[in-house]
Amino acid sequence: MSSATEGTGSPTPPKPERWSAQWKELKAEVIDFGVCTGCAGCVISCPHDVIGYDHRSGGYRPFHLEDELGADNCVHGEKGCTTCTRACPRFRLWEHQANEHLFARDRHDDEVAGVYSDILLTRASDEMVNRMGQDGGLVSAILLWALEHDYIDGALVSFLENNDASTWTPVPGVATNRDEVLASAGSRYTYSANTLAFDEARERGLSRLALVGTSCQSSVPPVMWSRKIGKVSKPIVFNIGLLCSKTFDDAMFEELFEAKYGLARRDIVKMNIKGVFQVWMRDGTYREIPLKECHAWTRDGCTHCPDFAAEHADISTGGIGKDNDWTLTLVRTELGREIISRMVADGSIITRPGDSDPAAIALMRKLAEKSRARWPLDGEPSVRVGLPVPTRRG
Repeated sequence: MSSATEGTGSPTPPKPERWSAQWKELKAEVIDFGVCTGCAGCVISCPHDVIGYDHRSGGYRPFHLEDELGADNCVHGEKGCTTCTRACPRFRLWEHQANEHLFARDRHDDEVAGVYSDILLTRASDEMVNRMGQDGGLVSAILLWALEHDYIDGALVSFLENNDASTWTPVPGVATNRDEVLASAGSRYTYSANTLAFDEARERGLSRLALVGTSCQSSVPPVMWSRKIGKVSKPIVFNIGLLCSKTFDDAMFEELFEAKYGLARRDIVKMNIKGVFQVWMRDGTYREIPLKECHAWTRDGCTHCPDFAAEHADISTGGIGKDNDWTLTLVRTELGREIISRMVADGSIITRPGDSDPAAIALMRKLAEKSRARWPLDGEPSVRVGLPVPTRRG
């Protein structure tokens, strides 16, 4: 009788365990456990369209639409559908699987901001893009360049609702040209699950998409790729992650900005965060609001998110340097390096070394550590690699 090792000298590797987790496990281990970020990966991947999503103040969570087995279970899951758990970038070994897929290794102890090859400060060369964008306009510049050079035919982004800056309500949408990219430019600090624009992109016949999203959203594509959800993940060919420590509930505008400071949202023209919440008003005035006063409006989905640095994007970007005209840029993948290198070569962006602003790099690491420390102690332990081992009392 022959054995599995005959003629090879080494044992046959065991087959991976069949993936069987479904909505019931997702609800218990992610949503009820409190680590759901509202990224909507499960929503856009569901082949049966039975997962809903409330994209409004106080919501930002998926929920089951069918009531045959109650909110905690799914008829299709009981029949073998596992798509929602395979799409979730907070379910079980999500970080390990995304790292292995993108980098063929896990991050090391000293890589609390994830794996990256280059760190730069960048800005758009086009003055209009620079002016209309945030912190140098890099994201807008990348999207415009990628559209022009046929890397993508559309991007999942956010716009202001009804193109109305008086509400500052972000909504997911698709950008396919210069006007749409520039209309989506700038930061909104309330949440938009840009992944939800996927159906619009599909209806418009787009097949090569960039995703621009907060750190939690940027983990959706590689987790899907790792767990083989091809129908939804395959069109997302490029991934730009936004450095993000938290987003805020929409109620902050009325309950803090207007009630305490007299700043009506309809009169705000620009916002930024640089140690304080910076607000520029229509009448030309500038105000600063201490961030500690905003904490009460932190969105629930952000309270346990461990990923500040958008660690699974091709390129991660954020305005955490000392200057408002430059973007701290982490190049993570070969595709990211190819695009940045070509943009530098043709003059589309201007760069300088990241270590020319050491305070920005130090702040990135500090915020990455702070975010990782939010991950529950009884959650998947690998997420806390690189942090001091906590001591338990009692």
